[in-house]
Amino acid sequence: MVETVISGIANFVQENWFWGFSVVVFAFLFFLSRGLKAPLWLRVFAALLIGGLSGYLFGEQATDTKIIGDAFVKLIRMLIVPLIMTTIIAGIISMGDPKRLGSLGAKTLFLYACTTLFAVVIGLGFGTLFQPGLGVDYFGASPETASALSERLEGGTKSLNERLLNIIPANPIEAMVTTDILAIIFFSILFGVGVISAGDKGERIAETIESAADAILRMTSFIMELAPYGVFALMAWVLGEQGLGVLVSLGKLTIALYVAAFVHIVVVYGGLVRIILGLPFLKFLRGILDAMMTAYSTSSSAATLPVTISNVSNNLGVEKSVAGSVLPIGATVNMDGTSIYLGLVALFAAQALNIDLTTGQYVAIAATAVAVSVAAAGIPSASLFLAFTVLSVFGVTAEQAVLIIALIFPFDRLLDMMRTLTNVTGDAAVAVAVGKWEGALDEDVFRGKK
Repeated sequence: MVETVISGIANFVQENWFWGFSVVVFAFLFFLSRGLKAPLWLRVFAALLIGGLSGYLFGEQATDTKIIGDAFVKLIRMLIVPLIMTTIIAGIISMGDPKRLGSLGAKTLFLYACTTLFAVVIGLGFGTLFQPGLGVDYFGASPETASALSERLEGGTKSLNERLLNIIPANPIEAMVTTDILAIIFFSILFGVGVISAGDKGERIAETIESAADAILRMTSFIMELAPYGVFALMAWVLGEQGLGVLVSLGKLTIALYVAAFVHIVVVYGGLVRIILGLPFLKFLRGILDAMMTAYSTSSSAATLPVTISNVSNNLGVEKSVAGSVLPIGATVNMDGTSIYLGLVALFAAQALNIDLTTGQYVAIAATAVAVSVAAAGIPSASLFLAFTVLSVFGVTAEQAVLIIALIFPFDRLLDMMRTLTNVTGDAAVAVAVGKWEGALDEDVFRGKK
């Protein structure tokens, strides 16, 4: 009897040995947390590396961990709507004067527009340097993928007027259900102004909302303790499903994106934080490492938003009123990583199609990418539809654009991970800048003196 049980266990382990390995990894991550008291960013980074390695080594077996990663992402997404509403409303209430909101909003949007313009230029520059589309046969795109993308393009585009009009929610509850972030932000701002205008009669609800914002941030801290396990599962799934081999044919595009994103982070965000604000850039990066790792693994600025707000408030010393107002806007309209990607894809397509771009077309690509980034940030697969729009600027037909994007699409997950990390880093940099200019930055906390 005992031998039968042992034999059964051994057979099960052999058939499911990746799960046995996963248990060991989880135990190791738990030891890092409780035994060594390692900081969260270090645990997440370790999980990122181990997850990627195990996905590459175990292959298809590792894809079973997707359910764990999805559960972690859902836990974070669960916080998005209550977090945005409570932090924005509480932030406006704490400002006291609605005029300050206008100043804060103008500075925020100006900075996001500037960093996006730099991102497009950097993308075009590295596209010219690496020439990722040279010699690429775009007819090698999967016919099934091309067909699906063509259908999504026909049914997923909206005019600029429609997107702007949708910012005003006809039904705020529906906006919350569908996680329409821009509409939620719009309603929350108006509600916060209404609470201020109510004077003494609004004090009770103001106190309730401020308490709710603190409670949601506490929930974020609890859920982030699960981040290493979720990140391990997500990375194992991504590498197990796609492997590193899939990147060989588009290796230049991948390398160009990662290098361009790194340069953008160091030069643009580093210049903003270190030169313009006079703050230590390495302290800035260390303060948002949790958010950066979460962004890389989840590929979602919105899903990372609770972590970003927590990091910027607690680690970098930005007042919650500013962080809660600037960061939700950034998660929706700031697409620096995507802007870099658009510049690269434009050059990739031009090189694959043997199109010689003129100076005017370069300018047109940059201007179009900046404009549509803000307009289309809230739609699903934003980068996908933006790429179609930008490619049309220099004469690429719809059929050619579908084939180009279909060639890239199967590899897009690993590209999207770096785009999202860049976006979240930019959100945090702008929040710090606005916080300092608004007198809402505790530099002692930023520099680690508190």
